[in-house]
Amino acid sequence: MSHMMELSNRNPYPFPQIQNDEDFVGTNKVQKKPYGDPTHIAQRKDPWNRLNSTPTLASARREVYHHDPKAPQDSLDFILKAHYDHHGQFLSNRTETLHQSETFTEDHGRILKNRVVEEEKNFDPMSPPLRTIEILNPKRESLHSVEGAIESHHSAQTNNGYSRKHDGGFYTT
Repeated sequence: MSHMMELSNRNPYPFPQIQNDEDFVGTNKVQKKPYGDPTHIAQRKDPWNRLNSTPTLASARREVYHHDPKAPQDSLDFILKAHYDHHGQFLSNRTETLHQSETFTEDHGRILKNRVVEEEKNFDPMSPPLRTIEILNPKRESLHSVEGAIESHHSAQTNNGYSRKHDGGFYTT
């Protein structure tokens, strides 16, 4: 009897198999096209530059030179500045006695969020009022006069004496 050697499909090296990103999931595909400019150049353009140069209210308040005269200096100032009325809200719990006026009213005079206050317009934006203008001199009196003409660097009168006519000839005086 001859011994026939049969090959097995079994993996002689079970787990963990050494693999990298390309072996494990196939080739790595870029889902988004890269930016055209390098980062240090793109950060000098909008919107990055605008967002970086405009501080938020919180970051402006953390600056060294920020001073808020209405801010309480200590816990006593904080308690005295509270919205609590002892005669009308007697025996309220501690958290209700420390509520500040900025929480309940709009007339505290402080800016709490970076929001633009919308102004009421006197007219409907879909049909704004028409503005009229008065034309002082509607007609040019003379063709040779520069006064009343439409200003342009292409007109023949802009360089008197040294410019050429439209047909290529020189002006004479």
